[in-house]
Amino acid sequence: RGSDELLSGSVLSSPNSNMSSMVVTANGNDNKKFKGDDKMDGAPSRVLHIRKLPGEVTETEVIALGLPFGKVTNILMLKGKNQAFLELATEEAAITMVNYYSAVTPHLRNQPIYIQYSNHKELKTDNTLNQRAQAVLQAVTAVQATNAPISGTTVSESALTPAQSPVLRIIIDNMYYPVTLDVLHQIFSKFGAVLKIITFTKNNQFQALLQYGDPVNAQQAKLALDGQNIYNACCTLRIDFSKLVNLNVKYNNDKSRDYTRPDLPSGDGQPALDPAIAAAFAKETSLLAVPGALSPLAIPNAAAAAAAAAAGRVGMPGVSAGGNTVLLVSNLNEEMVTPQSLFTLFGVYGDVQRVKILYNKKDSALIQMADGNQSQLAMSHLNGQKMYGKIIRVTLSKHQTVQLPREGLDDQGLTKDFGNSPLHRFKKPGSKNFQNIFPPSATLHLSNIPPSVAEEDLRTLFANTGGTVKAFKFFQRDHKMALLQMSTVEEAIQALIDLHNYNLGENHHLRVSFSKSTI
Repeated sequence: RGSDELLSGSVLSSPNSNMSSMVVTANGNDNKKFKGDDKMDGAPSRVLHIRKLPGEVTETEVIALGLPFGKVTNILMLKGKNQAFLELATEEAAITMVNYYSAVTPHLRNQPIYIQYSNHKELKTDNTLNQRAQAVLQAVTAVQATNAPISGTTVSESALTPAQSPVLRIIIDNMYYPVTLDVLHQIFSKFGAVLKIITFTKNNQFQALLQYGDPVNAQQAKLALDGQNIYNACCTLRIDFSKLVNLNVKYNNDKSRDYTRPDLPSGDGQPALDPAIAAAFAKETSLLAVPGALSPLAIPNAAAAAAAAAAGRVGMPGVSAGGNTVLLVSNLNEEMVTPQSLFTLFGVYGDVQRVKILYNKKDSALIQMADGNQSQLAMSHLNGQKMYGKIIRVTLSKHQTVQLPREGLDDQGLTKDFGNSPLHRFKKPGSKNFQNIFPPSATLHLSNIPPSVAEEDLRTLFANTGGTVKAFKFFQRDHKMALLQMSTVEEAIQALIDLHNYNLGENHHLRVSFSKSTI
């Protein structure tokens, strides 16, 4: 359903539409006339009036809008008018909900809907007429109650009494699009003030630790978000309580942030926070669950979301919001690096269009990807990896394109145009390659192996790239594919650069990519 994706919001322009008066059956036969509120910021009430609902929307979907903010105590659907009333247990919960949805337009079934305070202070419904809605409400409440950790019961590994820790451990499955620290902050702020976030990669998976001011917020966020997708059909959140109760953040950059201390340094090679943004952060943490200073992503589709997350990256003031396609790669091994080797490595994360090794600074190169999402993906996976013995740095460039040398000018082969390369992995829309994008790992996935090539041949071939082959396994059902493990990630990167598209004979060119599995 449309509400499953957490980032399908678009910024609300202004829901100040004067509503005509309408009739609500509030208790069976007593038709009460009343006017909807003129403004979102009418007098707060724990009853919310929801408009512009899609015709086929269910009670469950409407109730789900309110669940992240607190207990939903009643609902009245006006199917003919595409409207509903939702009653929350407390006015405070309703205020948090309205504040949040005034910044991020809620969508049901991909249609924007509008939420405002009702003139009613409570919903009196005739239960015989409203039986279905009441049944749904009871079912949802029961599910919530069973999901909530009860004192003395074991929840996952951490044997928690209700919400002991304000720190959540977040793992992201099916990460086909990059998820940045700012995206996590935006989603989790819905449940309370986020104080600190640390992101890292462990077992080839993107993970994060996120600390709230209050364990109750952590519990609500876990209840509402565990198992949800950030983008359409991918980037699934797996959430547990952490054993830690406090996070120690040393740097404010794109890997970690302490929102209570905007003065922290940015650490090695990371863009520092712009002072204006630092001030905005400090202000923002005091706002209750409203992503205030950072405008939430106004994006219905995942690729654009990733690009916008990349471009609107808080640590990089001045980056254009279109999602920059050009990367600057520095600290390269200038004796070894070639446009072709950069094309092969960066081509794991997107279709490289052009590569230019800088004439006056041969340890740096500009790489133009097909779109901003791909450049973000390549940057998040390759920054800090070792290539030809040196730790490379990958950042977004201020250039919009990579210029080709003028006709007839010899630039010693430092610039290469790969625009028409047959080796692009992501040209076909919906290609399987989109589902197999993983961080660099010691284990490589090999495919397109001809029947005549044996394990020993492949072991020898990969050992010749200068590393040690630790393990090898053909896929049981399909000998065209295999997993091969080198002893380090750096060796695997080298092997991929040297052997992707290697001609194994019989017109079979070997395909090499990073695997999420180990042997």
